[in-house]
Amino acid sequence: MSLEWRISKLIWEYTSKDWVENIIKNDVTIVGAGPSGLTASKYLAEKGLKTVIVEKKLSFGGGIGGGGMLLHKVVVGEEAKQILDEMNIKAVKADERLYVVDTYELMTKLAYNAIEAGAKIVYGLQVDDVIYRENPPRITGVVVMWSAIPLSGLHVDPLFIESKAVVDATGHEAEVISIVSKKNPSLNISVRGERSAYAELAEKLVVDYTGKIIPGLYATGMSVAAIYNLPRMGPIFGGMLLSGKKIAEIIYNDIKKAQ
Repeated sequence: MSLEWRISKLIWEYTSKDWVENIIKNDVTIVGAGPSGLTASKYLAEKGLKTVIVEKKLSFGGGIGGGGMLLHKVVVGEEAKQILDEMNIKAVKADERLYVVDTYELMTKLAYNAIEAGAKIVYGLQVDDVIYRENPPRITGVVVMWSAIPLSGLHVDPLFIESKAVVDATGHEAEVISIVSKKNPSLNISVRGERSAYAELAEKLVVDYTGKIIPGLYATGMSVAAIYNLPRMGPIFGGMLLSGKKIAEIIYNDIKKAQ
C-alpha cells in the first residue's frame, strides 16, 4: 500500500465525511469570509448552530487585508471594543472613540474564533444561485460551484447546500442578494448600490439596517450598504463586527422560533 494511495484515500474519505455530515445540510450558510461573516459565524456556532462559511477565494478576511490603502492598520470604533475583547484582539486606543488594530491580527483572530466556536470554512466555493420555495416565499439554501470551474470555461452543473438561513456577507457587491433579485423579480428585491463615503453615518446605518431580507435570507456588513444605498465607511471596521454580531442574534432567534 503506497503512501500516495493512502494520502489520496484519506483526503477523499475525510472530505466526503465532512461534507455529508456537516456541510450539505446545515443550520446557517454564510457567504463570504470577511469581517461580518466571520463575526456572525463565531456567535452562531457558539450557540450550537451548525454554521458553514463558503468563500470563493482561497483566503479569509475580505477587505481587512488591504488595510487603508495597503497600510497594515485599520480603525475600530469604541462601540465594537467589546467584540475585540471577546476575541482577544489587541487594540491601541488612539483617541477617546477610536482604536487602531493590526490587519493581520484582526483577520486571523476573527477566523480563529469562528473555527474554535465550531464553524466550518470552505474555500474556493462560490454561490451561483439559491434554493427558492414559494407559498410562502423563502430561501432554503444555496447552489454552489468550485470557483475554478467558471474560470476554466467549462460547463459543469452545480450542487446544493440546504440551510435554515443564508447570509449574504459578500461585501460591496451583495452577490447573493443580487442573484435573488435578478432571478426572482416577483420578490421586489433590489440592490441599489452604496453611496459615497460618510464614515460616521455609515458605521451606524450598516448596523441599523442589518437584518432579514425575506424568510431564510439575511444580509450583513457591506452587503447591507449595497442593498439599501447606504454610504461607505472605508477602513473602519466596528460597524462590520457589530453587524455580524447582530445578524447572528437575529438568525438564532428566528431559528429558535421556528422549532
